[in-house]
Amino acid sequence: MKYKRLAAALAALTMMTTAFSCGRDAASSSSTASPAGVSGSSASAEAASGAAQSASEKSTEKGTGASNEKSTQTSSQASTSASGSNNGQKATSASGNSNPTADNGGNSSGGQTAQQATEPGASGGSGSGSNSGSGSSGESSGGSSGSPQTPQQSPASGGGNTSGGSSGGSSGGSQTPQKATTPAQTPSGGGSQNSTQPAEEEEKSYTAEIKLGSKPSITGENAVADGSTVKITSGGDYLFTGKVSDGQIYVSTASEEKVTIILNGVDITCSYGPAIYVGEAKKCTVKVKEGSVNNLADTTKDKKNDGVIFSNDTLRIKGNGTLNINAGNAHGISSDDDVIFDNSICNIKAVKSGICANDDISINGGTLTVTGGTNGLKSKGSININGGTSYIYGGKKEEKSSIYAAGPFNYNDGTLLAAGNQVTALSNATTPYVITDLGGTVSGGTTVKLSINGKEAASLTPPSDFRCVLMLSPELVAGSKFGISAGSDRKGEFSVDKGKNLFSL
Repeated sequence: MKYKRLAAALAALTMMTTAFSCGRDAASSSSTASPAGVSGSSASAEAASGAAQSASEKSTEKGTGASNEKSTQTSSQASTSASGSNNGQKATSASGNSNPTADNGGNSSGGQTAQQATEPGASGGSGSGSNSGSGSSGESSGGSSGSPQTPQQSPASGGGNTSGGSSGGSSGGSQTPQKATTPAQTPSGGGSQNSTQPAEEEEKSYTAEIKLGSKPSITGENAVADGSTVKITSGGDYLFTGKVSDGQIYVSTASEEKVTIILNGVDITCSYGPAIYVGEAKKCTVKVKEGSVNNLADTTKDKKNDGVIFSNDTLRIKGNGTLNINAGNAHGISSDDDVIFDNSICNIKAVKSGICANDDISINGGTLTVTGGTNGLKSKGSININGGTSYIYGGKKEEKSSIYAAGPFNYNDGTLLAAGNQVTALSNATTPYVITDLGGTVSGGTTVKLSINGKEAASLTPPSDFRCVLMLSPELVAGSKFGISAGSDRKGEFSVDKGKNLFSL
Protein backbone atom coordinates (compact mmCIF):
# COMPACT_ATOMS: atom_id res chain seq x y z
CA MET A 1 0.00 0.00 0.00
CA LYS A 2 2.86 2.29 0.84
CA TYR A 3 4.46 1.70 -2.58
CA LYS A 4 1.17 2.39 -4.37
CA ARG A 5 0.84 5.72 -2.66
CA LEU A 6 4.41 6.65 -3.48
CA ALA A 7 3.82 5.61 -7.09
CA ALA A 8 0.72 7.82 -7.20
CA ALA A 9 2.71 10.76 -5.84
CA LEU A 10 5.45 10.25 -8.46
CA ALA A 11 2.81 10.10 -11.19
CA ALA A 12 1.28 13.34 -9.99
CA LEU A 13 4.77 14.87 -9.95
CA THR A 14 5.29 13.86 -13.58
CA MET A 15 1.91 15.32 -14.57
CA MET A 16 2.72 18.57 -12.80
CA THR A 17 6.11 18.93 -14.53
CA THR A 18 4.37 18.51 -17.88
CA ALA A 19 1.63 20.96 -16.91
CA PHE A 20 4.11 23.59 -15.75
CA SER A 21 6.14 23.20 -18.94
CA CYS A 22 2.99 23.91 -21.00
CA GLY A 23 2.14 26.90 -18.84
CA ARG A 24 5.67 28.30 -19.30
CA ASP A 25 5.52 27.90 -23.07
CA ALA A 26 2.16 29.62 -23.20
CA ALA A 27 3.44 32.48 -21.10
CA SER A 28 6.61 32.85 -23.18
CA SER A 29 4.52 33.24 -26.31
CA SER A 30 1.76 35.28 -24.69
CA SER A 31 2.73 38.42 -26.62
CA THR A 32 1.27 36.79 -29.74
CA ALA A 33 -1.11 34.17 -28.20
CA SER A 34 -4.86 34.54 -28.58
CA PRO A 35 -7.13 34.72 -25.49
CA ALA A 36 -8.30 31.16 -26.25
CA GLY A 37 -4.71 29.93 -25.99
CA VAL A 38 -4.31 31.58 -22.62
CA SER A 39 -7.54 29.99 -21.32
CA GLY A 40 -6.36 26.54 -22.46
CA SER A 41 -3.15 26.89 -20.50
CA SER A 42 -5.07 27.89 -17.41
CA ALA A 43 -7.34 24.87 -17.71
CA SER A 44 -4.38 22.46 -18.02
CA ALA A 45 -2.71 24.02 -15.03
CA GLU A 46 -5.94 23.75 -13.07
CA ALA A 47 -6.14 20.04 -13.71
CA ALA A 48 -2.49 19.57 -12.79
CA SER A 49 -2.99 21.60 -9.66
CA GLY A 50 -5.89 19.36 -8.64
CA ALA A 51 -3.82 16.20 -9.15
CA ALA A 52 -0.98 17.66 -7.15
CA GLN A 53 -3.36 18.56 -4.35
CA SER A 54 -4.70 15.00 -4.24
CA ALA A 55 -1.19 13.60 -4.06
CA SER A 56 -0.30 16.06 -1.35
CA GLU A 57 -3.31 15.06 0.75
CA LYS A 58 -2.40 11.37 0.48
CA SER A 59 1.19 12.07 1.47
CA THR A 60 0.01 14.12 4.42
CA GLU A 61 -2.21 11.28 5.61
CA LYS A 62 0.85 9.02 5.64
CA GLY A 63 2.90 11.67 7.47
CA THR A 64 5.77 11.58 5.03
CA GLY A 65 7.50 14.99 5.42
CA ALA A 66 9.77 14.78 2.35
CA SER A 67 6.93 13.68 0.07
CA ASN A 68 4.72 16.43 1.43
CA GLU A 69 7.42 19.05 0.75
CA LYS A 70 7.86 17.88 -2.82
CA SER A 71 4.14 17.79 -3.47
CA THR A 72 3.62 21.25 -2.00
CA GLN A 73 6.47 22.68 -4.10
CA THR A 74 5.13 21.02 -7.23
CA SER A 75 1.70 22.46 -6.53
CA SER A 76 3.26 25.90 -6.08
CA GLN A 77 4.98 25.56 -9.45
CA ALA A 78 1.78 24.65 -11.22
CA SER A 79 -0.15 27.41 -9.45
CA THR A 80 2.46 30.00 -10.40
CA SER A 81 2.40 28.88 -13.99
CA ALA A 82 -1.37 29.02 -14.16
CA SER A 83 -1.91 32.25 -12.22
CA GLY A 84 -2.52 34.36 -15.30
CA SER A 85 -0.14 35.46 -18.03
CA ASN A 86 1.11 39.02 -18.41
CA ASN A 87 0.28 40.15 -21.90
CA GLY A 88 3.54 41.07 -23.62
CA GLN A 89 5.76 39.63 -20.86
CA LYS A 90 7.83 36.47 -20.72
CA ALA A 91 7.69 34.00 -17.83
CA THR A 92 11.04 32.71 -16.65
CA SER A 93 12.14 29.08 -16.51
CA ALA A 94 11.27 27.01 -13.46
CA SER A 95 14.59 25.16 -13.49
CA GLY A 96 17.71 26.81 -12.19
CA ASN A 97 18.02 30.24 -10.59
CA SER A 98 17.25 32.92 -13.13
CA ASN A 99 18.60 36.44 -12.77
CA PRO A 100 17.19 38.41 -15.69
CA THR A 101 17.56 42.17 -15.71
CA ALA A 102 15.50 44.85 -17.40
CA ASP A 103 16.81 48.14 -18.72
CA ASN A 104 16.69 50.79 -16.02
CA GLY A 105 15.12 48.29 -13.61
CA GLY A 106 14.76 48.96 -9.93
CA ASN A 107 16.17 47.01 -7.01
CA SER A 108 14.23 43.84 -6.28
CA SER A 109 14.38 41.38 -3.42
CA GLY A 110 12.20 38.45 -2.49
CA GLY A 111 9.47 38.12 -5.14
CA GLN A 112 10.79 38.20 -8.69
CA THR A 113 9.20 39.82 -11.73
CA ALA A 114 8.35 38.55 -15.18
CA GLN A 115 10.40 39.84 -18.09
CA GLN A 116 9.10 41.54 -21.20
CA ALA A 117 8.54 39.31 -24.23
CA THR A 118 11.18 41.19 -26.22
CA GLU A 119 13.82 40.92 -23.54
CA PRO A 120 15.61 37.61 -23.10
CA GLY A 121 16.07 36.32 -19.57
CA ALA A 122 19.41 35.11 -18.30
CA SER A 123 19.18 31.68 -16.70
CA GLY A 124 21.62 30.04 -14.34
CA GLY A 125 23.64 31.36 -11.45
CA SER A 126 22.77 31.87 -7.82
CA GLY A 127 22.36 34.65 -5.35
CA SER A 128 20.12 37.71 -5.32
CA GLY A 129 20.26 40.10 -8.23
CA SER A 130 19.99 43.88 -8.11
CA ASN A 131 19.59 46.43 -10.85
CA SER A 132 19.45 50.04 -9.72
CA GLY A 133 17.63 52.97 -11.26
CA SER A 134 14.06 53.84 -12.00
CA GLY A 135 12.47 50.90 -13.76
CA SER A 136 10.45 51.03 -16.92
CA SER A 137 8.67 47.68 -16.95
CA GLY A 138 10.98 44.96 -15.70
CA GLU A 139 12.89 44.67 -12.45
CA SER A 140 15.93 42.63 -11.60
CA SER A 141 15.34 39.25 -10.00
CA GLY A 142 16.92 37.64 -7.00
CA GLY A 143 16.82 34.15 -5.57
CA SER A 144 18.76 31.77 -3.41
CA SER A 145 20.58 28.81 -4.86
CA GLY A 146 19.34 25.33 -4.17
CA SER A 147 17.28 22.55 -5.68
CA PRO A 148 14.45 22.31 -6.36
CA GLN A 149 13.96 26.00 -7.30
CA THR A 150 10.70 27.87 -6.91
CA PRO A 151 9.81 29.63 -10.17
CA GLN A 152 9.75 33.42 -10.33
CA GLN A 153 6.56 35.29 -9.64
CA SER A 154 5.07 38.57 -10.74
CA PRO A 155 5.21 41.44 -8.24
CA ALA A 156 1.50 40.98 -7.61
CA SER A 157 1.69 37.32 -6.65
CA GLY A 158 3.55 37.57 -3.41
CA GLY A 159 6.18 39.26 -1.31
CA GLY A 160 9.14 41.25 -2.38
CA ASN A 161 9.88 44.94 -2.09
CA THR A 162 10.53 46.37 -5.51
CA SER A 163 11.80 49.91 -5.73
CA GLY A 164 12.05 52.01 -8.87
CA GLY A 165 9.95 49.70 -11.10
CA SER A 166 7.14 51.14 -13.15
CA SER A 167 5.26 47.91 -13.95
CA GLY A 168 3.11 46.14 -11.45
CA GLY A 169 -0.12 44.24 -11.78
CA SER A 170 -2.68 41.97 -10.19
CA SER A 171 -2.27 38.22 -10.21
CA GLY A 172 -4.48 36.05 -12.32
CA GLY A 173 -5.09 38.65 -15.04
CA SER A 174 -3.52 39.90 -18.23
CA GLN A 175 -1.36 43.01 -18.16
CA THR A 176 -0.15 45.27 -20.92
CA PRO A 177 3.51 46.22 -20.57
CA GLN A 178 3.96 49.84 -19.59
CA LYS A 179 6.19 52.40 -21.21
CA ALA A 180 9.38 53.59 -19.62
CA THR A 181 7.86 56.99 -18.90
CA THR A 182 4.90 55.59 -16.95
CA PRO A 183 5.13 56.54 -13.26
CA ALA A 184 5.68 53.75 -10.77
CA GLN A 185 2.50 52.07 -9.56
CA THR A 186 1.74 50.08 -6.45
CA PRO A 187 1.02 46.42 -7.27
CA SER A 188 -2.27 44.98 -6.02
CA GLY A 189 -0.61 41.85 -4.63
CA GLY A 190 1.24 41.27 -1.39
CA GLY A 191 4.46 43.01 -2.49
CA SER A 192 5.15 46.67 -1.81
CA GLN A 193 6.68 49.02 -4.34
CA ASN A 194 8.23 52.44 -3.91
CA SER A 195 7.74 54.91 -6.75
CA THR A 196 10.62 57.09 -7.82
CA GLN A 197 9.73 60.75 -7.33
CA PRO A 198 11.27 63.47 -9.55
CA ALA A 199 14.02 65.35 -7.81
CA GLU A 200 13.08 68.83 -6.69
CA GLU A 201 14.87 71.67 -8.43
CA GLU A 202 17.99 72.48 -6.50
CA GLU A 203 18.67 75.96 -5.27
CA LYS A 204 21.13 77.98 -7.28
CA SER A 205 24.65 77.16 -6.20
CA TYR A 206 27.60 79.48 -6.68
CA THR A 207 31.26 78.78 -7.16
CA ALA A 208 31.87 81.22 -4.30
CA GLU A 209 29.90 83.70 -2.21
CA ILE A 210 31.79 86.83 -1.19
CA LYS A 211 30.90 89.52 1.31
CA LEU A 212 32.94 92.62 0.54
CA GLY A 213 34.76 94.70 3.12
CA SER A 214 38.24 95.71 4.23
CA LYS A 215 38.67 91.98 4.93
CA PRO A 216 36.35 90.14 2.51
CA SER A 217 34.59 86.98 3.66
CA ILE A 218 34.74 84.18 1.07
CA THR A 219 32.81 80.92 1.06
CA GLY A 220 33.57 78.59 -1.85
CA GLU A 221 36.43 78.20 -4.27
CA ASN A 222 38.43 79.97 -6.99
CA ALA A 223 38.25 83.33 -5.21
CA VAL A 224 40.97 84.75 -2.96
CA ALA A 225 41.34 87.99 -1.04
CA ASP A 226 44.34 90.30 -1.25
CA GLY A 227 43.57 93.05 1.21
CA SER A 228 40.24 94.50 0.07
CA THR A 229 40.65 93.13 -3.48
CA VAL A 230 38.86 89.90 -4.36
CA LYS A 231 40.54 87.97 -7.17
CA ILE A 232 38.61 85.42 -9.24
CA THR A 233 40.97 82.82 -10.64
CA SER A 234 38.73 80.45 -12.60
CA GLY A 235 35.43 80.27 -14.46
CA GLY A 236 32.17 80.05 -12.53
CA ASP A 237 29.38 82.03 -10.87
CA TYR A 238 30.36 84.39 -8.05
CA LEU A 239 27.86 86.12 -5.77
CA PHE A 240 28.90 89.44 -4.21
CA THR A 241 27.26 91.35 -1.36
CA GLY A 242 28.42 94.07 1.00
CA LYS A 243 30.23 97.40 0.89
CA VAL A 244 33.87 98.42 0.55
CA SER A 245 35.07 102.02 0.54
CA ASP A 246 38.28 101.19 -1.30
CA GLY A 247 38.27 97.79 -2.95
CA GLN A 248 38.00 95.90 -6.22
CA ILE A 249 36.71 92.77 -7.94
CA TYR A 250 39.51 91.47 -10.15
CA VAL A 251 39.03 88.69 -12.71
CA SER A 252 42.04 86.81 -14.05
CA THR A 253 41.49 83.27 -15.38
CA ALA A 254 44.56 81.61 -16.84
CA SER A 255 42.55 79.50 -19.32
CA GLU A 256 40.23 82.35 -20.38
CA GLU A 257 37.07 80.84 -18.93
CA LYS A 258 33.56 82.31 -18.69
CA VAL A 259 32.91 84.21 -15.48
CA THR A 260 29.63 85.53 -14.10
CA ILE A 261 29.70 88.19 -11.38
CA ILE A 262 26.36 88.45 -9.57
CA LEU A 263 25.85 91.75 -7.74
CA ASN A 264 23.36 91.63 -4.88
CA GLY A 265 23.38 94.98 -3.09
CA VAL A 266 27.06 95.89 -3.41
CA ASP A 267 28.67 99.31 -2.94
CA ILE A 268 32.23 99.53 -4.26
CA THR A 269 34.51 102.54 -4.62
CA CYS A 270 38.06 102.00 -5.87
CA SER A 271 40.90 104.51 -5.67
CA TYR A 272 43.53 102.36 -7.43
CA GLY A 273 41.69 101.18 -10.55
CA PRO A 274 38.32 99.94 -11.82
CA ALA A 275 35.74 98.81 -9.28
CA ILE A 276 35.36 95.69 -11.49
CA TYR A 277 38.46 94.85 -13.48
CA VAL A 278 38.33 91.96 -15.98
CA GLY A 279 41.96 91.33 -16.82
CA GLU A 280 41.60 87.89 -18.42
CA ALA A 281 38.47 85.91 -19.25
CA LYS A 282 36.86 84.43 -22.32
CA LYS A 283 33.72 86.42 -21.50
CA CYS A 284 32.56 88.15 -18.35
CA THR A 285 28.91 88.71 -17.44
CA VAL A 286 27.91 91.18 -14.74
CA LYS A 287 24.49 90.10 -13.52
CA VAL A 288 22.47 92.51 -11.39
CA LYS A 289 20.33 90.42 -9.06
CA GLU A 290 16.60 91.10 -9.16
CA GLY A 291 15.42 93.70 -6.65
CA SER A 292 18.94 94.77 -5.67
CA VAL A 293 20.51 98.25 -5.92
CA ASN A 294 24.24 98.35 -6.62
CA ASN A 295 26.69 101.25 -6.72
CA LEU A 296 30.11 101.29 -8.40
CA ALA A 297 32.59 104.17 -8.56
CA ASP A 298 36.26 104.96 -9.24
CA THR A 299 38.37 108.00 -8.37
CA THR A 300 41.94 107.48 -9.61
CA LYS A 301 43.52 108.58 -12.89
CA ASP A 302 44.25 105.45 -14.91
CA LYS A 303 44.53 105.94 -18.68
CA LYS A 304 44.94 102.23 -19.42
CA ASN A 305 42.22 100.67 -17.30
CA ASP A 306 39.84 103.53 -17.93
CA GLY A 307 36.39 102.39 -16.77
CA VAL A 308 34.55 101.82 -13.51
CA ILE A 309 33.89 98.46 -15.12
CA PHE A 310 36.82 97.69 -17.40
CA SER A 311 37.28 94.55 -19.45
CA ASN A 312 39.92 93.29 -21.85
CA ASP A 313 37.34 90.87 -23.22
CA THR A 314 33.64 90.76 -24.13
CA LEU A 315 31.50 92.23 -21.35
CA ARG A 316 27.78 91.54 -20.88
CA ILE A 317 25.42 93.36 -18.51
CA LYS A 318 22.16 91.66 -17.53
CA GLY A 319 19.71 91.13 -14.69
CA ASN A 320 16.59 92.72 -13.24
CA GLY A 321 18.13 94.91 -10.58
CA THR A 322 19.55 98.44 -10.57
CA LEU A 323 23.17 99.34 -11.31
CA ASN A 324 24.49 102.87 -10.69
CA ILE A 325 27.93 103.73 -12.10
CA ASN A 326 29.80 106.94 -11.32
CA ALA A 327 33.10 107.39 -13.17
CA GLY A 328 35.53 109.89 -11.68
CA ASN A 329 38.44 108.63 -13.81
CA ALA A 330 37.23 108.32 -17.40
CA HIS A 331 34.49 106.06 -18.78
CA GLY A 332 31.63 104.37 -17.01
CA ILE A 333 31.95 101.03 -18.84
CA SER A 334 34.97 100.38 -21.03
CA SER A 335 35.98 97.31 -23.02
CA ASP A 336 38.74 96.41 -25.44
CA ASP A 337 36.20 94.05 -26.98
CA ASP A 338 32.37 94.17 -27.13
CA VAL A 339 29.89 95.62 -24.65
CA ILE A 340 26.46 93.92 -24.63
CA PHE A 341 23.62 95.36 -22.58
CA ASP A 342 20.85 92.77 -22.25
CA ASN A 343 18.66 94.21 -19.49
CA SER A 344 18.58 95.76 -15.99
CA ILE A 345 18.15 99.38 -14.96
CA CYS A 346 21.53 100.98 -15.48
CA ASN A 347 22.43 104.62 -14.74
CA ILE A 348 25.86 105.81 -15.83
CA LYS A 349 27.59 109.14 -15.20
CA ALA A 350 31.11 109.62 -16.52
CA VAL A 351 33.69 112.37 -16.96
CA LYS A 352 34.35 110.93 -20.41
CA SER A 353 32.19 108.49 -22.43
CA GLY A 354 29.43 106.67 -20.63
CA ILE A 355 30.13 103.44 -22.56
CA CYS A 356 33.26 103.04 -24.66
CA ALA A 357 34.05 99.91 -26.71
CA ASN A 358 36.97 99.05 -28.95
CA ASP A 359 34.64 96.81 -30.97
CA ASP A 360 30.81 96.80 -30.85
CA ILE A 361 28.11 98.10 -28.51
CA SER A 362 24.77 96.27 -28.54
CA ILE A 363 21.69 97.28 -26.53
CA ASN A 364 19.12 94.48 -26.43
CA GLY A 365 16.76 95.44 -23.60
CA GLY A 366 16.37 97.03 -20.20
CA THR A 367 16.46 100.72 -19.30
CA LEU A 368 19.74 102.54 -19.87
CA THR A 369 20.46 106.15 -18.93
CA VAL A 370 23.90 107.46 -19.87
CA THR A 371 25.33 110.89 -19.13
CA GLY A 372 28.75 111.35 -20.69
CA GLY A 373 31.20 114.18 -20.15
CA THR A 374 32.34 113.78 -23.75
CA ASN A 375 30.33 111.16 -25.69
CA GLY A 376 27.37 109.24 -24.44
CA LEU A 377 28.11 106.04 -26.40
CA LYS A 378 31.38 105.66 -28.25
CA SER A 379 32.29 102.65 -30.37
CA LYS A 380 35.26 102.08 -32.63
CA GLY A 381 33.17 99.33 -34.18
CA SER A 382 29.38 99.27 -34.60
CA ILE A 383 26.45 100.33 -32.43
CA ASN A 384 23.34 98.15 -32.53
CA ILE A 385 20.01 99.10 -30.96
CA ASN A 386 17.85 95.98 -30.71
CA GLY A 387 15.47 96.73 -27.86
CA GLY A 388 14.93 98.39 -24.50
CA THR A 389 14.58 102.06 -23.64
CA SER A 390 17.67 104.25 -23.69
CA TYR A 391 18.36 107.88 -22.80
CA ILE A 392 21.80 108.94 -24.02
CA TYR A 393 23.32 112.36 -23.26
CA GLY A 394 26.61 113.76 -24.56
CA GLY A 395 28.88 116.35 -22.98
CA LYS A 396 29.39 120.07 -23.48
CA LYS A 397 32.19 119.93 -26.02
CA GLU A 398 30.92 120.93 -29.46
CA GLU A 399 32.88 118.23 -31.28
CA LYS A 400 31.53 115.45 -29.10
CA SER A 401 28.41 113.40 -29.73
CA SER A 402 25.60 111.84 -27.82
CA ILE A 403 26.26 108.76 -29.97
CA TYR A 404 29.45 108.17 -31.91
CA ALA A 405 30.08 105.06 -34.04
CA ALA A 406 33.16 104.64 -36.21
CA GLY A 407 31.45 101.69 -37.89
CA PRO A 408 27.78 101.05 -38.75
CA PHE A 409 25.02 102.46 -36.56
CA ASN A 410 22.05 100.04 -36.79
CA TYR A 411 18.52 100.23 -35.43
CA ASN A 412 16.20 97.20 -35.21
CA ASP A 413 13.83 97.78 -32.30
CA GLY A 414 13.31 99.57 -29.00
CA THR A 415 13.26 103.26 -28.11
CA LEU A 416 16.31 105.49 -28.01
CA LEU A 417 16.40 109.21 -27.28
CA ALA A 418 19.72 111.01 -27.55
CA ALA A 419 20.67 114.66 -26.99
CA GLY A 420 24.07 116.33 -27.54
CA ASN A 421 25.95 118.67 -29.78
CA GLN A 422 26.40 116.06 -32.50
CA VAL A 423 25.19 112.55 -33.33
CA THR A 424 26.21 109.87 -35.82
CA ALA A 425 23.65 109.27 -38.57
CA LEU A 426 22.26 105.76 -38.86
CA SER A 427 23.50 103.25 -41.40
CA ASN A 428 20.43 100.99 -41.24
CA ALA A 429 17.02 101.36 -39.63
CA THR A 430 13.87 99.25 -39.75
CA THR A 431 11.69 102.37 -39.33
CA PRO A 432 12.14 106.06 -40.17
CA TYR A 433 14.26 108.02 -37.70
CA VAL A 434 14.42 111.69 -36.80
CA ILE A 435 17.35 114.00 -36.06
CA THR A 436 16.37 117.54 -35.11
CA ASP A 437 18.80 120.50 -35.13
CA LEU A 438 17.43 122.96 -32.64
CA GLY A 439 19.15 125.89 -34.40
CA GLY A 440 21.53 126.71 -31.56
CA THR A 441 22.69 125.62 -28.14
CA VAL A 442 20.00 124.83 -25.60
CA SER A 443 20.87 125.03 -21.92
CA GLY A 444 21.17 121.86 -19.90
CA GLY A 445 18.14 121.20 -17.74
CA THR A 446 15.70 122.21 -20.50
CA THR A 447 12.95 119.66 -21.02
CA VAL A 448 12.39 118.41 -24.55
CA LYS A 449 9.00 116.96 -25.47
CA LEU A 450 8.46 114.77 -28.52
CA SER A 451 5.08 113.92 -30.05
CA ILE A 452 3.76 111.64 -32.79
CA ASN A 453 0.48 112.58 -34.49
CA GLY A 454 -0.26 115.16 -31.80
CA LYS A 455 0.23 112.77 -28.88
CA GLU A 456 3.21 113.08 -26.56
CA ALA A 457 5.45 110.09 -27.12
CA ALA A 458 8.47 110.93 -24.91
CA SER A 459 10.28 113.62 -22.97
CA LEU A 460 13.85 114.08 -21.80
CA THR A 461 15.85 116.59 -19.80
CA PRO A 462 19.53 116.60 -20.82
CA PRO A 463 21.83 117.68 -17.96
CA SER A 464 24.37 119.38 -20.25
CA ASP A 465 24.00 121.98 -23.03
CA PHE A 466 22.89 120.40 -26.31
CA ARG A 467 21.93 121.26 -29.87
CA CYS A 468 20.52 118.16 -31.61
CA VAL A 469 18.07 115.43 -30.65
CA LEU A 470 17.80 111.90 -32.09
CA MET A 471 14.67 109.77 -31.81
CA LEU A 472 14.43 106.07 -32.64
CA SER A 473 11.04 104.46 -32.07
CA PRO A 474 8.87 101.77 -33.66
CA GLU A 475 6.02 104.30 -33.50
CA LEU A 476 7.69 106.46 -36.11
CA VAL A 477 6.28 105.52 -39.52
CA ALA A 478 6.21 107.20 -42.90
CA GLY A 479 3.34 109.71 -43.11
CA SER A 480 3.13 110.39 -39.38
CA LYS A 481 3.47 113.87 -37.86
CA PHE A 482 6.48 114.46 -35.60
CA GLY A 483 6.45 117.36 -33.14
CA ILE A 484 9.21 118.74 -30.92
CA SER A 485 9.46 121.47 -28.32
CA ALA A 486 12.52 122.56 -26.33
CA GLY A 487 11.46 125.03 -23.69
CA SER A 488 8.90 127.68 -24.62
CA ASP A 489 10.47 129.20 -27.71
CA ARG A 490 11.62 126.25 -29.83
CA LYS A 491 8.83 124.28 -31.40
CA GLY A 492 8.14 122.55 -34.69
CA GLU A 493 6.04 119.90 -36.42
CA PHE A 494 7.16 117.89 -39.44
CA SER A 495 5.99 115.10 -41.75
CA VAL A 496 7.96 111.89 -41.49
CA ASP A 497 9.27 110.20 -44.63
CA LYS A 498 11.01 106.85 -45.05
CA GLY A 499 14.60 106.55 -43.85
CA LYS A 500 16.45 109.55 -42.48
CA ASN A 501 14.52 112.67 -41.45
CA LEU A 502 16.67 115.70 -40.66
CA PHE A 503 14.65 118.62 -39.31
CA SER A 504 15.82 122.07 -38.28
CA LEU A 505 14.14 124.71 -36.10
